[in-house]
Amino acid sequence: MFISPRSRRFGTSVAVAVMALASISIAAAETLATVNGVAIDSTVLDLYISNRMQKPASDATPAERATALEELTDIYLLTTQPSAKGFADDPAVKAQIELQSRGILVQAVAADYISKNPATDDEILAEYETQMKLAPAQQFKARHILVETQAAASDLITQLDDGADFAELAKSNSTGPTGPNGGDLGWFSPEQMVKPFSDAVAALEDGAHTSTPVQTQFGWHVILREESRDNQPPTLESVRQVIKQRIEQTRFQGYLDQLRSDYADNS
Repeated sequence: MFISPRSRRFGTSVAVAVMALASISIAAAETLATVNGVAIDSTVLDLYISNRMQKPASDATPAERATALEELTDIYLLTTQPSAKGFADDPAVKAQIELQSRGILVQAVAADYISKNPATDDEILAEYETQMKLAPAQQFKARHILVETQAAASDLITQLDDGADFAELAKSNSTGPTGPNGGDLGWFSPEQMVKPFSDAVAALEDGAHTSTPVQTQFGWHVILREESRDNQPPTLESVRQVIKQRIEQTRFQGYLDQLRSDYADNS
């Protein structure tokens, strides 16, 4: 699917980060152990498992839960020592705790905002239709030979005009990673390649090679367009979740931009 570039600003990053937080089911906390008078409850264990094992706590085996509880016990043992209390007053440590605390609150606020402002089916459909209009009409199957100089590329074109085999020339001359495979690039959409390259491919007929060298930031190319086909867009259902997240991320970014604007006006 073709997705137009979007901002990668802080707000969008936060919106992505909340997915893990939102997936944690919070039930009534149960005390699992007490270390030096401090309770370790089941909510803390579940969150630790989710972060430590990169999977939902509900998927952890009894053995994995036991191991995680042992690790948490060690953490609590160390952080309840008298020396730890002294570190808690250290300015550098306090700053780290403050930042981590704010980061967790940010994720919670973002998760709450997104849950209360979800993308609607109509918005998802409209975004899908917009992206489909931007999608390229064709895909191409091509080979290329990458060399360092225009002169070398021109010489290869002369050899091709005289009947040389493209794949064999690629194997013996190309400096690109596809050289050993005869320069085979497989099927691709135009936006997957740098513009001078994709423009050159689009201008060719199937079975034809470029009559002049094509320059990109990688060097000089000789290109053979082998086949073309109509682009097959993905179904709405196959990309629904991606589009939904994109809409919600954009909406959250707008919310954050408004907060920034209000803050600037009141400063």
